[in-house]
Parts: sequence; C-alpha cells; structure tokens
Amino acid sequence: MRGFKRPREVVSQALGKLELQVLDEIWRREEVSVRDVYLAFGESVAYTTLMTTLDRLFKKKLLTRRKDGRAFVYLPAVSPAELEQGIREDVIEGLLGHADAVQPVLACIVDAVSERDRELLDELDRLIKEKRKELRR
Repeated sequence: MRGFKRPREVVSQALGKLELQVLDEIWRREEVSVRDVYLAFGESVAYTTLMTTLDRLFKKKLLTRRKDGRAFVYLPAVSPAELEQGIREDVIEGLLGHADAVQPVLACIVDAVSERDRELLDELDRLIKEKRKELRR
C-alpha cells in the first residue's frame, strides 16, 4: 500500500541505522560504555559519533545511564520486545485515532486474520470475549 509504513519501517525512520546497531549491541551485552561499543564496532565508527549516538538513545528514553568514574555506563531501558510492542501500539493508535476509520480498520484486521488461518479467527473471537468479561468487572 502506498504511504503505509510497516512497524519496522517506522523504527528505521525514528531510529537511524547506527542507533539500531548500537541498541542491538547493548541488548546483547546489557551494559556498555562508549569504549565498549567503540571496540565492538572494530573502531570503525568514530568514538565521538558513538558518544553522540548513545546520548541520543538516552534522550529518546531507550537507554538509561549511570556515572562510572568520568564515563557513563548505558543500560537498555526497554527490551527489543517492548520496543516492538510500543511501535505496534503507536501504529494501531494512529489507525484507530479517527472515529470514522475504526470500522474499516477492524474489517481489514478480520479479513487478514481469516485469510491467514481460521484458527486465528477463533483466537481473535476468544480474545474479544475475554476482554468483554474483563471490562464488565
């Protein structure tokens, strides 16, 4: 579809290629300094570029950091799954944000699910019933 961006495309636009690579490295290690990332990248990216990239990811609230001597140590603030879930929620919220758009979006979801697998349609029905029970409480 023209103009529609898939969640992965949204991520690649919101986060640059280097930011995604740095995030992957942090998720792999769980805690890094700028020097750790610099060495992990084989010293192929300037140290100052990595410092700026880590700071940007911190400002985007994707990382936390703590002082260790004169340097910062960065830790992931979100897991890969949490990032993907947040993106999905943002995309769906954007689609359902307009009252007149809800019906066609829901119909499209039901069509897509039923074309893929009839069992998924049953699962969708089960989830809807479960949510209704939850909302009644």
